[in-house]
Amino acid sequence: MGLQDAVRWLLPKEDLFFEVMEKQTANIAKAATEMQKFRPGQGSASENAKKILEIEHEGDALLHRVEDALARTFVTPIDREDIQRLASMLDDTLDLLNETARSMDLYGLEVPSPPMLRLTDLIADAAKILADAMPQLRKANYPALVEANREIKKLEKEGDRIFRDAVGSLFRDDGISPKQLLRDKELLRDLEDALDSCEDVSEFLAHLAVKNG
Repeated sequence: MGLQDAVRWLLPKEDLFFEVMEKQTANIAKAATEMQKFRPGQGSASENAKKILEIEHEGDALLHRVEDALARTFVTPIDREDIQRLASMLDDTLDLLNETARSMDLYGLEVPSPPMLRLTDLIADAAKILADAMPQLRKANYPALVEANREIKKLEKEGDRIFRDAVGSLFRDDGISPKQLLRDKELLRDLEDALDSCEDVSEFLAHLAVKNG
């Protein structure tokens, strides 16, 4: 056991970091679930974007709490660099969901295409896995974090396939307008990026499992 590990073990632990990370993954799952609600006959892109923006603001406040706590806390439950990176990655994921919802509104999307809906469902599934997995970091249940990463990797691979097939179909459709092609391709890319970001977080959690296990 190194000196820093010994000090961390002897002194009281700051659980705030775990609490904030768990709340942030819950926010990501909440935003992803809201995005799922934008379906044919269910709401509008504008309404959806407003709700997700509110969740994103909550996420910004949580990130600031982590930054403030890191500045005043001597002993952290895991390395402070890892806490800072994880907090930033979670914030990035929530930002991507917000940006995607805003783009759907900005581009005047009336109804998501079937591939968009499938990607949205995959994002919601991945976000739920993250939200369920994050408390395992506090419990030092590292095998659960590794398993969560495996599950999300499967979803991300499926998302890649959907994205490639959808973009290929857009370019093979002679009846589609250039404007719609560009819009749909951009939105599909945004959705895939959000799913990739969920995988990035899960990979980092798996890294922490190996590092601290």
